[in-house]
Amino acid sequence: MPVLNDEVPDDGDYDAGRSRGEFDNITPEDFVRGSGSNPPGWLGPADIDRARHQLPIAYVEIVPVRTDDLGRVVQVGSLLRMCEDGAIERTLITGRVLFHESLREAIARNVAKDLGELALPMIPSSLQPFTVAEFFPTPGVSEFHDPRQHAISLCYVIPVAGDCKPEDETLDVEWVSPNSGILADFIKQMPNGHGKLLQQALAWAGLN
Repeated sequence: MPVLNDEVPDDGDYDAGRSRGEFDNITPEDFVRGSGSNPPGWLGPADIDRARHQLPIAYVEIVPVRTDDLGRVVQVGSLLRMCEDGAIERTLITGRVLFHESLREAIARNVAKDLGELALPMIPSSLQPFTVAEFFPTPGVSEFHDPRQHAISLCYVIPVAGDCKPEDETLDVEWVSPNSGILADFIKQMPNGHGKLLQQALAWAGLN
């Protein structure tokens, strides 16, 4: 049985079949673009379902924005996405932080997953989130709800400088001025607390 970090894993553990140093040669590009069909540390459907019923899951939640030459937010983006039940919802960029993945890599990977590899996210030098949102599977525990899991989301406002092309489950990305009345309608269309996070992002950016 392989030994990792001086511990002997149980037969059912994630590391049970892994050799020492397996991730030593992994680069950030492997996480952003994936290695093979999925990035390293990816969990299959059965494994992630089991994890979701046993422990909180770390997420990043990203409000994509366009900025002018002075760094002022001139457009705010929201996504139209296909849900697992076939419904269409308006939301933000969200995704798990994978095993052995840094927050920078998680932000870059999830932006590329939803907006394409040419979106060119401008990740800030400081990774202090504008807020931390705790999503619970039980409605009413907090203003943030995720029926699948208990998720802890680090939330960021990320400028994107490139061309955005909807990818994966994202059907469309819509950009509006932060001063437009349409944005207020978009916020109302975001379920489970995501609209609240967008309002907090605007306030953090000095727009509300």
